[in-house]
Amino acid sequence: MAYVIVDTCTKDNACVDVCPVDCIKEGVFTDSDGKVYDMLFINPDECIDCGLCEPECPTNSIFAEINLPPELKHFARINREAFASGQVG
Repeated sequence: MAYVIVDTCTKDNACVDVCPVDCIKEGVFTDSDGKVYDMLFINPDECIDCGLCEPECPTNSIFAEINLPPELKHFARINREAFASGQVG
C-alpha cells in the first residue's frame, strides 16, 4: 500500500519536507482522457507507507490508498501512471 495525492493538492510542499524517502514529486501529468493534473504525486514504488505526509497536507489531499473515498480511487492509478509514464519524477 502507498499514500496517494488527489487533485485538491496546492503544491504546498510541506509533505515533501517530511518524506523520509523523497518519493513525492511535483509535476504535470496528462491522463489518457486528456485531463491535465498539475500537482504533487507520490511514487507508489518508493513510498514506505510511513504516513508522515498525510497530517502535513493543509488541504487534506493525501490519503492512504485503502482509505481513498470511492470518488477519488482513480487517483491511485493517476499517481502510479504519472511516474510510469516518465511525466513525473
